[in-house]
Amino acid sequence: MTRPGMEDRPKPFARTGYAHVAFSLGSAQAVDELTARLKADGYEVISGPRTTGDGYYESCVIALEGNQIELTV
Repeated sequence: MTRPGMEDRPKPFARTGYAHVAFSLGSAQAVDELTARLKADGYEVISGPRTTGDGYYESCVIALEGNQIELTV
């Protein structure tokens, strides 16, 4: 939604409230493929794909309006 005169300020990663949304894709291959596709489409990949310290396979992408999207198995 847009509105004349409405300001959309950059959103810092360290903020209160909603931090990110996660999508479970079912396989590491699906995480790899969607991450590559989003990167090719110009989205910023900020981590991964990787296995995290607690054993999850994931990547994180900055999507529209600065929202962080986690793609995981």
